[in-house]
Amino acid sequence: MSLREAFAFPNPVNDYAARSTAGLVVALAVVTVVVNQWWLYALLAIGFVLRVAGGPKYSPFGRLAVHVIVPKIWKKEKLVPGPPKRFAQTIGAVLSTVALVLSLAGFGLAAQIAIGFLIVAATLESVFGFCLGCTIFGFLQRVGVIPETVCEACNNIWARDTASV
Repeated sequence: MSLREAFAFPNPVNDYAARSTAGLVVALAVVTVVVNQWWLYALLAIGFVLRVAGGPKYSPFGRLAVHVIVPKIWKKEKLVPGPPKRFAQTIGAVLSTVALVLSLAGFGLAAQIAIGFLIVAATLESVFGFCLGCTIFGFLQRVGVIPETVCEACNNIWARDTASV
């Protein structure tokens, strides 16, 4: 297996798996805010980094979503482009890593606030199927920050079919 294959992110992605993973993230993030311990922030950050590295391949939450939750609960598939989902996971990795650093530095409240933003975004994804990171990705692509070649299927993110959400 090449390095490129080892760190490949799936494209397309089953939106129901992404939503299920987001739900698991919400649960862990809420516990993290309540308990406010550095090692929980570390678990969140590690999970996001693993998902950025290879989608559900390396992530326990991703594997649980793909192999258990979707087949047993959702029982359907809705394929969406992978690059915006990876971008969203990267935002989650940055937020959770910032929260971890803040927690280690003794700024627990600031860490909780950072995770609060993550909870909002993951709840939007999980409950409503609205991926805030994907929307930001689409905007950045429209204004030319992200080249169209990164995700040709995303060129018009606003025209996607949302009827099956």
